[in-house]
Amino acid sequence: AMSFAWSAKSRANWTLARPHTRSRFKVKARAANATANAANADAKCLVFSFHNYENNSLKKALPDATFSSARCELGTASLARGHNAVCVFVDDDVGVDVVDALADHGVRLILLRCAGWDNVDCERAVERGVTVLRVPAYDPLSISEYAVAMMLSLNRHLCASRDRLRMGNFTLDGLVGSSLRGKTVGVLGTGKIGRGVADILKRGFQMNVLGFDKFPNKPGFCGEYMDLDEVLEMSDVVSLHLPLTPETDGLIDKYAIAKMKRGAILINTSRGALVDARAAIDGLVSGKIAALGLDVYENENKLFFKDFSSMNTEQRMLVWDETMAILGSMPNVLVTPHTAFLTHEALHGIAATTAENFRLFKEGETLEGDHVVCVGAAE
Repeated sequence: AMSFAWSAKSRANWTLARPHTRSRFKVKARAANATANAANADAKCLVFSFHNYENNSLKKALPDATFSSARCELGTASLARGHNAVCVFVDDDVGVDVVDALADHGVRLILLRCAGWDNVDCERAVERGVTVLRVPAYDPLSISEYAVAMMLSLNRHLCASRDRLRMGNFTLDGLVGSSLRGKTVGVLGTGKIGRGVADILKRGFQMNVLGFDKFPNKPGFCGEYMDLDEVLEMSDVVSLHLPLTPETDGLIDKYAIAKMKRGAILINTSRGALVDARAAIDGLVSGKIAALGLDVYENENKLFFKDFSSMNTEQRMLVWDETMAILGSMPNVLVTPHTAFLTHEALHGIAATTAENFRLFKEGETLEGDHVVCVGAAE
C-alpha cells in the first residue's frame, strides 16, 4: 500500500488532479460536448506578460492581438476592455476578483500559454461564462534536460568554478564532486517530464531510478515505483515533477526533508510552492541537503520576470524577499528564474497551440480534449 503520510498539510490524503487526466472541469466540458453558441469571428485578444523573447513565436502566431508587458492582476484587468479574450502566463493572477473584472469588461476566453492552471479560479470562470484553454504540453523533454543540467552543475560545482575563474582563482580545493553512476535518483511525478528525467539518468548516467506517483505504473517509466517515504530515504538526488494542488502545496517541508538521505541533492523545476524554502534552507545549513536547485520559487510572482538591477535601495526594499536573499547567498544553491521551459521549440509549440485554441473559440468549434480546462456557462 502506498503511504501518504507526508507533511502536516498533506497527511489526511492526496487527491492529486493530473492536468491531463483528472480535471472535473474538463469532464464537464466533454460531457456537455460544449460548442459556442455563435462564432466569434471578430474576437480580439489581449496578451498579458508579453516578453521580447516571444517576438518570433507568439507575436507571429497572433498577429492581430494586442500585446502588453503588464502582468495580469486586478490593477491591470481594465486593459482588457474591448477584448473578448486574454492570454496569460504562469505567474499572472487570475483569481476570483480578476476573473470578475475580466468578465465585466467583456472577456469570454482565457488562453493560458502554459500547462498548469493553479493561478486561475476555474469555478468562478465557469460561473461568469468564461472559458479557459491551456497548452497541455510543449517540448516537455526540454524541462527534463534542464533538471539534469541543474543536477550536474550543483554536483560538479560548475557555478563555483566559473566564479573562481573570473576572480583569477584556479585552485581545486572545495570543488570535488561525485560520479552519478550507480547513485539513486528519486523522481516525484512520472508524467512526460519525470519520465524524461528518468530516461536520461538511467540510460545516460547508469543511475538507479525510483519513482513516486499518485497514479503509478505509467507506460515508459524506466524505474521502480515505491512509497514516497522510501523514495526520500533511498535517493541521492530527488527531482520534483508534480503539479501544484492544495494537497501538494508544501510537500517538501521539514518533515519530508527529515526523511531524506543525508547529503542528497534536491531539484525543483515544477511548481515553487511544492518546496518550503525556509525548511530547505534549514536542511542546507544542517547538511541534510547537500545542494538545492530551484527553477521555481514559492514567491516567484513578485520577483521573476522583473529587472531590479537599476532600482535604488528604497525601491528594492519594497519588494525585498529575505528568503530569496538567503538562497542567493548560499554557495550550494542554484536558482534560475523559471527558465526550464525556455527553448525555441517550446516557444513555438506554445504559440502554435495558443493560436489554435483562439481559432477554435473564434470559429465556434466544439471544445473538448486535453487543452480544455473549463467551458464557461451561458450567463
